[in-house]
Amino acid sequence: MTAALEGPVTVVGAGVMGRGIAYVSAVAGAEVRLVDVDAGQLGSAVTRIGRDLDAGVERGKVEAATADRARGLISTTTSVAEGCTGARLVVEAVVERMDVKHDVFRTAEANAAGDAVLATNTSAMSITEIIGGLDDPSRGVGMHFFNPVPKMKLCELIEGLQTSAATMDRAEAAARAMGKQTVRVQDLPGFATSRLNALIGNEGMRMLEEGVASPEDIDTAVKLGLNHPMGPLEMGDLVGLDTRLDILEYLADTLGERFRPTNLQRRLVAAGRLGRKSGHGIYRYDDDGGRLDGPSDLGRRS
Repeated sequence: MTAALEGPVTVVGAGVMGRGIAYVSAVAGAEVRLVDVDAGQLGSAVTRIGRDLDAGVERGKVEAATADRARGLISTTTSVAEGCTGARLVVEAVVERMDVKHDVFRTAEANAAGDAVLATNTSAMSITEIIGGLDDPSRGVGMHFFNPVPKMKLCELIEGLQTSAATMDRAEAAARAMGKQTVRVQDLPGFATSRLNALIGNEGMRMLEEGVASPEDIDTAVKLGLNHPMGPLEMGDLVGLDTRLDILEYLADTLGERFRPTNLQRRLVAAGRLGRKSGHGIYRYDDDGGRLDGPSDLGRRS
């Protein structure tokens, strides 16, 4: 770690991304408040963070003493106002809806420290619009982490039109304290990573819809032929097919028809097949998100 995190750190949203950001913040030594309106979600997040810490110790990635300290640094609350009180860094990781994000940011600004950095983990939405409702939007910034947060090295920093240079520097320092490498990009739809990833994932889904190959063969071709660590369809299951659908819809509206999602993806989301988090997407998963043996029921040939 290059520097200590300015604490306390508040993470709003206890889903896959929120709990991952809470994990790396606590491992970095910061007091962490994890916030979610769903108490059950908070309980599940804390349990999963504990498992991830145990796994980190077993793999030799986290020292046992660090893991024990991290567990004691994480607290939870269902109140955004309470969780943000006195925070020096707030990271919003809620659903990709502008109205929800605006509500979170207004509450965060009213309760966090006066010089707090207010960050959004959105993977595609306009940073400028998200922070535009703040009294002081110069404190707003995009900090786009990647799933799974404890393992993925990148944090994409997005500069909104109103973001100050000081806020960008402090966001970068925070990300580096969490052990991340950073890139800085401008606030254009899809930034750098989501724009590329959405195109690849959408084309993989289109190939499946057209019967080009089975899901397993599409993913294997990309992994072995293009040297990607994960195929586009299994990546969609990891991100969440509903989240990917929201991103594609937004990018299609802002960047054009090449991002328009397939009917297959819409049908899967309508059926509740969202990926790992629901236990079934392109593939099937156990309760811990592990891939179950057996072929996908999609794209089989007779």
